[in-house]
Amino acid sequence: MSGGVDSSVAAALLVEAGHEVVGLTMNLWPAWLPDPDDAFRACCGITAIGDARAVAQRLGIRHYVLNLRAEFERAVIDQFCDEYARGRTPNPCIACNRAIKFSILLRKVRALGLDRLATGHYARIAYDPALDRHLLLRARDAEKDQSYVLFALTQEQLRRLLFPVGEYAKPQIRETARRLGLAVADRPDSQEICFVPRGHYSDLVARRRPEAARPGPILDRAGQQVGTHGGVGAFTVGQRRGLGVAAGRPLYVTGIDPARNAVLVGEARDLLAAEITARQVNWIGGGIPEGPVRVTARIRHGGRETPARAWMDQTGALRVRFDEPQRAAAPGQAVALYGGEVVLGGGVIDDVTPAVRPGEALAAAGALEVSRGR
Repeated sequence: MSGGVDSSVAAALLVEAGHEVVGLTMNLWPAWLPDPDDAFRACCGITAIGDARAVAQRLGIRHYVLNLRAEFERAVIDQFCDEYARGRTPNPCIACNRAIKFSILLRKVRALGLDRLATGHYARIAYDPALDRHLLLRARDAEKDQSYVLFALTQEQLRRLLFPVGEYAKPQIRETARRLGLAVADRPDSQEICFVPRGHYSDLVARRRPEAARPGPILDRAGQQVGTHGGVGAFTVGQRRGLGVAAGRPLYVTGIDPARNAVLVGEARDLLAAEITARQVNWIGGGIPEGPVRVTARIRHGGRETPARAWMDQTGALRVRFDEPQRAAAPGQAVALYGGEVVLGGGVIDDVTPAVRPGEALAAAGALEVSRGR
């Protein structure tokens, strides 16, 4: 129970269904962080704990707070800063799900003698008796669907999990909360990185990884310096703002080279990816496909899915080739694979094959200039 409306209603639905429910709230708020300016902007802090406790009292269930600050700092915050220092774009929700919620928290649930862990995630779980396996499905509410950040779930975890709100649309969840008199019914959805309650994430990266805040060159496709940046930790692939480069045309971050402490820039077409290679791969069904499979792929939360072909290569990496090039695929992001409503699995992007090679782009630009000269 995070103190938000989704996990609160998840608990309420289970109480109404006749289950014995125990509320667990993780205290993840780092001791070195000040309280947020707006209590609604952060989950798992002091205010959120109080809200969750009030909901538990309203529902008549036991409530406990688990102090997982140290574990969260090691597995999520440190990993977040490390990735940005390496020129990658991490998703802290996926790291938290993998290392905290569906690992440490699930083990504590079992240690308490409880059968299942229920959360407020918008996704669904089904059992296929013919295959004797559990399936992870998209949420009914496509706008709130969170299945992308759940691609790493295993069969062992799925059989211990419940996602009660996944069958409902968000307005229905809020209406249920109002019907039950829950004070969090109209609490705004969390929109921020929970451990960056104010300022910019790069401020946190700079404090914890000073090497990511060293000034360095901004290089164009030809390797020419066109500007200077204030630290690679403040940039991600696809970014346009904050470059401070007057080029007479829009420029975007197309890559980050931490070895040279350089930010690489190019035009919009240079952001298009034909193929990605991912590691930390998980196939939810347990088996690894023997050859290429047709899928739809999503490379960011809230992004659209695109038809693709996916296969495992000889190194154990997942390769995904898109039918149409995709914009701003970045190392560190996740790719989730779908087969209709079912989440097949996914991985963390490690390498990106551009749709237009740098040399090809330069040749095309040169040909265009010659044509204009004529």
